[in-house]
Amino acid sequence: MKYGFIGLGNVGGKLAGSLLRNGFDLTVRDLDRVTAQPFLDRGAKWAESPKAMAEAVDFVITCLPSPAASAAVMEAEDGVLAGMSAGMLWGEMSTTDEAEVRRLGALVEARGASPMDCPVSGGCHRAATGNIAIFAGAERTAFETALPALKAMGRQILHVGPLGSASVLKVVTNYLASVHLAALGEALTVSRKAGMDLNTTYEAIRISSGNSFVHETESQVILNGSRNINFTMDLVIKDMGLFDELGKRLGVPLEISPLVLDIFRDGEARYGAREWSPNIVRRLEEACGAELLAPGFPEEMTDDEPEEPGHEVEVRRGPASRY
Repeated sequence: MKYGFIGLGNVGGKLAGSLLRNGFDLTVRDLDRVTAQPFLDRGAKWAESPKAMAEAVDFVITCLPSPAASAAVMEAEDGVLAGMSAGMLWGEMSTTDEAEVRRLGALVEARGASPMDCPVSGGCHRAATGNIAIFAGAERTAFETALPALKAMGRQILHVGPLGSASVLKVVTNYLASVHLAALGEALTVSRKAGMDLNTTYEAIRISSGNSFVHETESQVILNGSRNINFTMDLVIKDMGLFDELGKRLGVPLEISPLVLDIFRDGEARYGAREWSPNIVRRLEEACGAELLAPGFPEEMTDDEPEEPGHEVEVRRGPASRY
C-alpha cells in the first residue's frame, strides 16, 4: 500500500516520521513545504495538493489543528475528496468533533472509500518513538487494513467501535488530562505555601493514589520552569470545548468541565493563545507569590523506552453487570 500524510506539525510530523522510519511508501503534504523538507530528504514524496495525494496513494491520513482545517483539506476544490476513489482509506488523526468526522466520513463513503478516526494519546514524546496509544473508530475490515500503519505509528492500538467513537474517547481523555493539570497546579502551590520541598512533593504524588500520567510528565516541565509539553493554551481550549459541547448535546449536567474551561480561557487571555499549557500554573504563582520550581527536572519530556512493535489492545469483557 501507498500512504499519504497531511499535516506535519508537532504530532503529525512525528507520526509521519514513524511511518517513514519503518519503511512505508509515504507521500507528505503541509502548508509549509519547508516543514516537509526533512521527510523529502529521507525519501518521502511530495504532493502538490490534497487531491493529487489522494490520486497517488491508497490511505490518506490527516492530522490537523482543528475541525475547520480538516474540512478545508477534505472538501476544497483540490481537496482529498476530489481525488478519492473506491477502495481507499481515510484516517483522521486530528482531535475533532465526532459529529464532524461522521459528516466527512459519509462523504468519503459516498466515493466508495472507508473512513476512520484514529487520534493518538500519550504526548508528543511518545509520538516521536512510535510508543503512543491510538484509538481507532471504523468498521472492522477497514481497521484491519489500516492496522499495519497504526502499529508502526503507535504501541497500543484500541479499536473502539464505529466511526466517531474514537473522537468521543479522545476528547474525554484530553478533558481528564486538562482537569489533572489544573488540579496539579493547585496541589503544587498549596504544597509550596505549606513549606514543602517540591522535589519531595513530586515523589510523594508519584508514588501515591494522587498520581497520574499528567503528573509524571507535565509536573516535571512545570518544576523545570520551561513548561514545554508541546501543547498550547488554544489547543486545550479547543479540546475542552469539544468535550463541553458534547456533554451539553447529550444533556449531561457538567460541573467540573465549565470551571476548568474558564480557567484555561483566563490563562489564554493573560499569557496568549500559543503559550505552553502547563503555564496555566502562573495564575497561581502570581496570586500567591510562589514559584513552582525545583532542580533536577527536564526541560522537555523524552521517551527513553525502546520502540516496540505495536499491538492491538484487547477490551476486557466479563459477566454482564446489574447496570
